[in-house]
Amino acid sequence: MAYSFVENTRFYPSTSSLLSLYASFSTSSMLLRNIYHELVPKKLETFLVSKFLIFFSRRKSSPSYDTFIIDDSWDGLDRNKLIDAARFYLSSKIGPKNKIIRIGKFRGQKNVTAALVEGEKVVDVYEGIEITWQFAKQENDDRSKNDKFYNKGYFELKFEDQYREKIFNDYLNHIVDTSKAMTKGEKVLKLYTRSRGGWDSIDFRHPSTFDALAMDHNLKKSIIDDIDRFLARKDYYKRIGKAWKRGYLLYGPPGTGKSSLIAAMANYLKFDVFDLELANITSDADLRKAMLDIDRKSITVIEDIDCNSTVHNRSRSKSDDSDDESFYVKQFSLSGLLNCIDGLWSSCGEERIIVFTTNHKEVLDPALLRPGRMDMHIHMSYCTSEGFRVLVYNYLGIKEHKLLEEIDGLIQSAEATPASLAEELLKSDDPDVALGEVLNFLKQQKIKKDNEDKIVEEKVSSV
Repeated sequence: MAYSFVENTRFYPSTSSLLSLYASFSTSSMLLRNIYHELVPKKLETFLVSKFLIFFSRRKSSPSYDTFIIDDSWDGLDRNKLIDAARFYLSSKIGPKNKIIRIGKFRGQKNVTAALVEGEKVVDVYEGIEITWQFAKQENDDRSKNDKFYNKGYFELKFEDQYREKIFNDYLNHIVDTSKAMTKGEKVLKLYTRSRGGWDSIDFRHPSTFDALAMDHNLKKSIIDDIDRFLARKDYYKRIGKAWKRGYLLYGPPGTGKSSLIAAMANYLKFDVFDLELANITSDADLRKAMLDIDRKSITVIEDIDCNSTVHNRSRSKSDDSDDESFYVKQFSLSGLLNCIDGLWSSCGEERIIVFTTNHKEVLDPALLRPGRMDMHIHMSYCTSEGFRVLVYNYLGIKEHKLLEEIDGLIQSAEATPASLAEELLKSDDPDVALGEVLNFLKQQKIKKDNEDKIVEEKVSSV
């Protein structure tokens, strides 16, 4: 065994040989390193190292991406508010890389706004995460096929799937909060009307206010108090198990200020107005769709509801109706309407106000008028002395005049509407002339009314 060990060890280099070889290798490596630094500049070295790293990083697996889509509707029922927030948000992200953009300046906006067109992309960075936005058109929209700049469609946002929760829980809320901050102070009320494609809007700039309404002070105060109480009772409505909504019925002769009152309510509340024409409703399902598309913090207006036979009193016989029942085509049912304003479907929106107007309250079905549907009935009567004083101050800027006392004596019996009196006041800026026109008009109205009353009395006595 000893011999074998000695024989084997003679093939290994000695320690001195190893040390000599190491010293030679160290000297050579230092020499090569000095030559490398002399021949290769620092910038070239950095470039080569970066290319080296990129080469090996590409050999790794490519990241996986997820895509969110934001379009105009959700399951065809409710309007997607996130798409409006996205439009405002992206308007501030569009930059020089976007070669084609859609721009505009609208009433009520201080600045020009920009929007994406089809094919353009925006890359946004949120907490180090890259999100790529792209605008696309609805495939089934005929107009979008022919018009590249038609701006109705949807947004796609693409991101690495590892950030999915972060995008969904934080980034989308960031978009909503940012868009609210961008539009703060530029709120312009909208008046919506419904077409086949949904609700279309224009700016609502009706100047009516409660101060300018030709209405008795106590009635105005009761309406304002009711509105304020409604707005402050969100938790109360939830506690008692009722949908947070309020219904108003405005009834009275034409020209008594029903539309002006609605405008005053909208301006007071800063609520948009949705004008729903029942004649355009095709079915109960269409009615539900229309009501579900209405935003919260809004006033839904159904004017002249008495003109639709569907809501007429079901207890009345056909002979009681002045119009031929066969003239009407029932496009929706009364039960469908009731369900939308006070049934299961009414709970799908909150902080809403619905207003019905009618010239003939007596023809409406009692089921439509009960509390919970129409909570407050407001009689819009002929102009009173107090209401006329408001008109005089609005139109002429005066509170006292020698003709006002005589006018007060006629105004109650003449049965004149605020609209007709306002028309007389518009005839001159001179208080003497304008009030003289009002006085003559009231005298004629009084004669006309007396004659009508006399004819009615004669008819009654002859029976």
